[in-house]
Amino acid sequence: MRSEASGGVILLICAILAVIMANSPWGEAYEHILHTPITIGFGSFSMEMGLLHWVNDGLMAVFFFLVGLEIKREFLYGELKTRSAMLLPVCGALGGMLVPALFYSLLNFGTSTAGGWGIPMATDIAFALGIMTIAARSAPPGLVVFLTALAIVDDLGAIVVIALFYSTELAWLALFSGLAALAGAFLLNRLKVHFFPAYLALGLAAWYFFLQAGIHPTIAGVILGFSIPAEGNCKISMLHRWEKRLSPWSAYLIMPVFALSNAGVEISLSALDFSSPLPWGILAGLILGKPIGIFGSVFLLHKLVHIDIPGRASPRELAATGMLGGIGFTMSIFIASIAFTDASLLNLAKFSILLASTLSAVLGTLVFSLAGSSSCAAKETLPLADADKI
Repeated sequence: MRSEASGGVILLICAILAVIMANSPWGEAYEHILHTPITIGFGSFSMEMGLLHWVNDGLMAVFFFLVGLEIKREFLYGELKTRSAMLLPVCGALGGMLVPALFYSLLNFGTSTAGGWGIPMATDIAFALGIMTIAARSAPPGLVVFLTALAIVDDLGAIVVIALFYSTELAWLALFSGLAALAGAFLLNRLKVHFFPAYLALGLAAWYFFLQAGIHPTIAGVILGFSIPAEGNCKISMLHRWEKRLSPWSAYLIMPVFALSNAGVEISLSALDFSSPLPWGILAGLILGKPIGIFGSVFLLHKLVHIDIPGRASPRELAATGMLGGIGFTMSIFIASIAFTDASLLNLAKFSILLASTLSAVLGTLVFSLAGSSSCAAKETLPLADADKI
C-alpha cells in the first residue's frame, strides 16, 4: 500500500508536468518526441514503433504482468480467497463498472463517441489509495483493504473489456500462435518449472503474436502473470518474489513514464468542445456513476443479505470510498487511447478524465473529512466507555 500511495504522488507530479509541457512553447517538441520512431532488434528480427506506442504497448505490458500477479495473489492468498470475502469487492466493482458505462452510453448513444463507454469503468488504484492515505488517515483499515480489492477486480474487468470489445480485426493464425505460447507457460507451471527466463521467452512470443493478431498485446502480460507458479507458502513463492521485484519499478518508473507520455492535454477553447456528449459521459460516469454503483451495490447487500460494511464503516465513509473509485486516471486514459484514433477526440477524452478524476478526489476528500468530524463529535457527546467503542 505504501508503494501504491507514494507512487500515486509521483504519478500526479508527472501528469502535471505532461500537461505543462503540452501547453508550453515546447509542446511541438513534446509531441515530436512521443512520435519518434524507435527500432528494437536487428535486420528481419526488428520492430519499429513510435515512442508512445512502445510505452503503451510494450512498457505497459510489464505493468499488466504485475496486475496479473496481483490478481492471482489476491484470489489465492488475499482478500478474494473465500467466497464471502470476495462478495463485497466483486459486487462493488461490478456496480462501479456497469453504472458508469450505462451513464456514458445514455449520454453518447447513437453518436460517433459511443465506443468510449469503457473509459469511465476504471479505477486507478495508485491515485485512489494515495488520496485515501492522505485524506482519510482515520478510515477503518477494512475500508482500505476493500478499496484495494475492489480496484484489483476493477482492473480484471477492464482487461476483459479491452480483450473483448477493443480489439481490431483478428488475424487468427497469429492469435492461436500467441495462445499456444501462453499455453506453454501454463504447462511449465504444471511441470513445476521455476526458471523465469523460460516464462519470459514465452511471454515475449505471446506479446508479439497478440500485437500481430489485433489483440492488445498487454493482455499477454496479464495472462502470463496468471501462469507464474504460486504453490506453497505465499511469502517464498515465485509469484511473490516477482511481484515484490516489479512493484517498485511499476510505481516509480513505468506509471510515471506512462503519465508523462499520455497525460499531455492541450487546454484551449478550440481543443475542448463541451458541446460534444463525450466529456459529459466521462464526467457523469466517473463522478456520479462510480460512487452510485459502488455504494449502491454494497449498501444493497448490507440491507438484503446483512453483510457488514467493510471495516464497519459509516455510510458516509463508504460513499467517500465510492467517490475515490471515480479516480480513473491510468486505465481510463489507456482505454481512451484504444477507443479513439482521432487526436481531437482523444485530447478531449483525456482532459475529461483528468477533470473527473480531480473532482472525484476532491469530493471524496471532503466527504471523508465530514465523516471524520461527525465521528469526533459523536465521541465527545458520549460517555468515555461508549466513545472508546466507537
